[in-house]
Amino acid sequence: MGSPSVVLPKVVDGEKEGTARRAKWWYVTFHNVTAMVGAGVLSLPYAMAHLGWGPGIVALLVSWCITLYTLRLLIELHECVPGVRFDRYRDLGVHALGPRLGLWVVVPQQLIVQLGCDVVYMVTGGNCLQKFAESVCPGCTRLHQSYWICIFGSSQFLLSQLRDLNSITAISLAAAVMSLSYSTISWAACLAKGPVAGVSYAYKAGTAADSVFRVCSALGQVAFAFAGHGVVLEIQATIPSTPTKPSKVPMWKGTVAAYMVTAACYFPVAFIGYWTFGQDVSDNVLVALERPPWLVAAANMMVVIHVVGSYQVYAMPIFESMETFLTTRFRVPPGLLLRLVARSTYVAFTLFVAVTFPFFGDLLGFFGGFGFTPTSFFVSPVASPPITMLYVFMG
Repeated sequence: MGSPSVVLPKVVDGEKEGTARRAKWWYVTFHNVTAMVGAGVLSLPYAMAHLGWGPGIVALLVSWCITLYTLRLLIELHECVPGVRFDRYRDLGVHALGPRLGLWVVVPQQLIVQLGCDVVYMVTGGNCLQKFAESVCPGCTRLHQSYWICIFGSSQFLLSQLRDLNSITAISLAAAVMSLSYSTISWAACLAKGPVAGVSYAYKAGTAADSVFRVCSALGQVAFAFAGHGVVLEIQATIPSTPTKPSKVPMWKGTVAAYMVTAACYFPVAFIGYWTFGQDVSDNVLVALERPPWLVAAANMMVVIHVVGSYQVYAMPIFESMETFLTTRFRVPPGLLLRLVARSTYVAFTLFVAVTFPFFGDLLGFFGGFGFTPTSFFVSPVASPPITMLYVFMG
């Protein structure tokens, strides 16, 4: 096990040299809601269609409880060593699993989460921009989905030049408000619409292999919806901390508030959306809604504003890692030029992947199962020694 005091930031009057720690507990709420409630909420009725009423409700409730618990573990572990802050998920992994195994276990999984979110948000932003344009101007010439993804991605080239998470607090606030707004519009519009003609809540016909695949994909989409763990320590790193006033107190307060907002978004959308459309619900419930056109258009624009902020919340830790690697390994001088080149390259890469694979539902299932399940459900308990001992005892 590596010595964390050598490589990790010390707590000195609540500040790490060169790092601004001025976030309040309500900043945590903004960032967590922005990180958590995103594209995944729109696919929850689709996941319910594959799981059915009973298993679907259980999957959502259990996931909500487990991920809140594992978030609590991460928050407590942030300063579990006196005088040391684990400001990055990888730092905690190194401390818990050793310098080599910790990096190989945590970094690839966290990168999949952050990169996967940004790719999905590119696709979501483009889809919702397209839906918005078609709603407000049905007679206009229609552009291919790829063009709309590129239009959305162009905004990220500019926003990626903001310095850090503290710099995007206002964007996170707007994104959090939009998430609650479009989620409310989604379930309220479904409730007003009522069950469609011939609605069915039976499982779709198919082979046993098809059914297993659909269930696994649905569970992956549920896992994707609870995705905030990949950046929770990075968010906590923005909170001031001293040995007498640890950051875990405001962090937990903000996280609980964020989870209340998450519940208010997720459960009504999932249950009412499935109640309205049954097994034929779209993988994006907003796409299935067509009336009233002005309300659907407004909801889609709210999604666009939200994923603009969500993209940056997940991208900022990657930007920090890239710039640290380039400045320490290759002696690249820090500054505006480094940010411009490195961050623009990352945005361009995620834009390219999004245009190449613009499959919303399939991307959610893949990234949810492959990257989000380990970071949200498994890695944080493993990083906690008492839970590890329990796992060994039970195994």
